[in-house]
Amino acid sequence: MQRTSFANFKCPVARALDSVGDWWSIMILRDAFQGLTRFDEFQKSLGVAPNILTRRLAHLVEAGLLQKRRYSDRPARHEYVLTEKGQDFFPVLMALFSWGRRHVPEEDLAFLLGDSASGKERHTKLVDVETGEELTPRNTCLLPGPAAAEGDRDRIARARTWYLGIYA
Repeated sequence: MQRTSFANFKCPVARALDSVGDWWSIMILRDAFQGLTRFDEFQKSLGVAPNILTRRLAHLVEAGLLQKRRYSDRPARHEYVLTEKGQDFFPVLMALFSWGRRHVPEEDLAFLLGDSASGKERHTKLVDVETGEELTPRNTCLLPGPAAAEGDRDRIARARTWYLGIYA
């Protein structure tokens, strides 16, 4: 099945999803943050069919999240390492992890987030860099960006009304 491309959408969420792809791609990125780099390591960890893994790795390389590097000439073998753009995916992965941590039954959790120095469990929240204030649906709204057209501005106004709890 051909997936829809969001490459030309003006929305940052849509463009980000176009870069990442699908759940297999997110799982590959998760594993890359855990130190996996080789095809067979990803395959063993995920249990995904080789043809699907090949396509997802190629997509992540094309999207600039992973870099393909040769580590053996005979036979030709490659590893996949996170690029700067790929490393920038870390907060997204942590947000997904944290959301899952809050909504998966305690007895089903095999992993927790921890402080690498102390070993204590970490608990996350999304905060504004300048104020340190936690971002919530009640205190956060969309603003028009440089590419916003009139329809976008109308949508932003409707969203702002919803965020503020004013249901017209």
